[in-house]
Amino acid sequence: MTDKTMAKLRSLLKTYEERAAKARPEPRTVDEEGERRREECGERLQRVVLPVLQAFVAELRSVGHGALIEDHTEGIDGYPSVGLALAPRSPGALASVLTFRYDPRRGIAVQRDVKPPATRARLVTSSHDRIGTMTVDAVTAEWVETKTLSFVEAVLKAN
Repeated sequence: MTDKTMAKLRSLLKTYEERAAKARPEPRTVDEEGERRREECGERLQRVVLPVLQAFVAELRSVGHGALIEDHTEGIDGYPSVGLALAPRSPGALASVLTFRYDPRRGIAVQRDVKPPATRARLVTSSHDRIGTMTVDAVTAEWVETKTLSFVEAVLKAN
């Protein structure tokens, strides 16, 4: 290749690189995007899910059941989650847990762990099951109420 051709090639490559640099947006790393989605989910859990669970806890406690909220939305390690632990006031009752947790691939996943009373079974087993998944933006108070009511019903039937 001649010097003139080489100079022309370098000029074309330089012009292309400058034009391409202007056209492409600032690259966003996967970590930044994932962190943004994780924070959005934590905010949604606090704004939508937490108030519903607080109302359920107040009502459950007013009739003598043990209930508390496990809020893991503020931590920077792991995925944000909010849970409801329910221990019915029957003898030998164990605490069952309903958890609304961020799932990076699906949105907010709901999982429940219903435990039968220790007095009925020699070996305490629980039924871990996923009872729903919803995109973060689509989570509503009505959806949370439905899932929580279903969980309370399952716990009370098991005890």
